[in-house]
Amino acid sequence: MRAFRQVDVFSSEPLLGNPVAVVHDADGLDDEQMARFARWTNLSETTFLLSPTDPAADYRLRIFTPGRELPFAGHPTLGSAHAWLEAGGVSRASDRVVQECGAGLVQVRRGERLAFEAPPLTRSGPVDAVDVARVAAALRIREDDVVDAAWVDNGPGWVGVLLADAAAVLACRPDMAAFDGLKIGVVGVHPDGDPAVEVRAFCPGLGVPEDPVTGSLNAGLAQWLAGDRLPASYVASQGTAVGRRGRVHVTSGRNGVWVGGDTLTTVTGTVRI
Repeated sequence: MRAFRQVDVFSSEPLLGNPVAVVHDADGLDDEQMARFARWTNLSETTFLLSPTDPAADYRLRIFTPGRELPFAGHPTLGSAHAWLEAGGVSRASDRVVQECGAGLVQVRRGERLAFEAPPLTRSGPVDAVDVARVAAALRIREDDVVDAAWVDNGPGWVGVLLADAAAVLACRPDMAAFDGLKIGVVGVHPDGDPAVEVRAFCPGLGVPEDPVTGSLNAGLAQWLAGDRLPASYVASQGTAVGRRGRVHVTSGRNGVWVGGDTLTTVTGTVRI
C-alpha cells in the first residue's frame, strides 16, 4: 500500500480546477504498473513521487497521461509539489522545491501560491501554412480566423493559436478525429482584462480530449506572448468550457516565466498497485 493524494490545481475552490492523482513513495513500481494506474484514474495526469537521482533535486517525478508518459507537465508539477510538502517533505531551500523529471530540474517557488519556472521550449517559432491548415481543420475554424500561431512545445507537443478574442476561444467546437497527433492550445484576450485571457487545450492523442487547466501550455503561451501581445504579468482563465474555473497566474520578467496557481488536496488515502 502506498499513500495517495488527489490534488485540485489552479483553483482556490474545491472541484473547480484540474485534479492530479499523486502516488507517494513510488520507488519499485515499473513502467507498466504506472501506466496501468494512470489509465485507471483516467485523469489528465497521474504522477509518481520517487527518490531523486540528481543530488540537486528534492524528489523525482514521473508523469503519465492515460495515453503515455510526459517529460514535463505543469499542473502535475504544482499538484505533486503540494502533495510532497503536505506529506512532510523538507526541501533543501526554504523558498523553493526542486523537482527532477524527464525535462530535467524544475524550480517550484513557494509563496502565496506555488509557481514553477517555465522550462526551455523544445520547439518554438512560426507554424508553416500546411500545419496552420491542419490546425484550422481540427478546430473547425477558417484559416483566416487564426490571428497568429507558434510552436510552444515544452514536452507535450503544444502548438499555440491566437484567436481574435476570448469569445472566439469559447466558441471552438473541435473535430477530435481530425487532430492527427496535434496538441493545440488556443488563447484569446478578454475585452475587460479580468482575467486577461481565455485558454483552452486540446490533446486527444494523449487520451485527454480537452484538458481542463494546463500549466505547460500556459507556460509556452507566456514565453511566446507575454510582454508583447499580452502583459508581462497576467491571470489566464481556463476550464470554462468544461465547467471548471481555473485561474493561472503568469509572471514574466528578467527572472524568466513563472506559472503559478492555487492547490488544494481533495482526496487522501492509500492505493494498492
